Amino acid sequence: MIFITAKFLIKPEYAAQWPEISGPFTRATRAEPGCLWFDWSRCLDDPNEYVLVEAFRDGDAGGAHVGSAHFKQAQRDLPPYLQATPRIISQTVDQDDWSLLGEMAVN
Repeated sequence: MIFITAKFLIKPEYAAQWPEISGPFTRATRAEPGCLWFDWSRCLDDPNEYVLVEAFRDGDAGGAHVGSAHFKQAQRDLPPYLQATPRIISQTVDQDDWSLLGEMAVN
């Protein structure tokens, strides 16, 4: 799978509304057949920072995502709400779901 983590620094006046602002893009991406997950979290230390954790089945699914109409729309719609260009880590990982964190196993 293609595993991606991206950090988005939102302008303070829009940070509280970011889930609604990014909502159409989020819903459309989650509906893609190759999307495994697309989940936003808000940083506990900086309320203006959101972290996106996403995964796609394979490179073809990732390419379809980047080539989609909703991705292109997000490229136009979302940057005005950002303080800076998002930072990203993207890796191909040889698995298709989350693994258990054995060091914190729940009995």
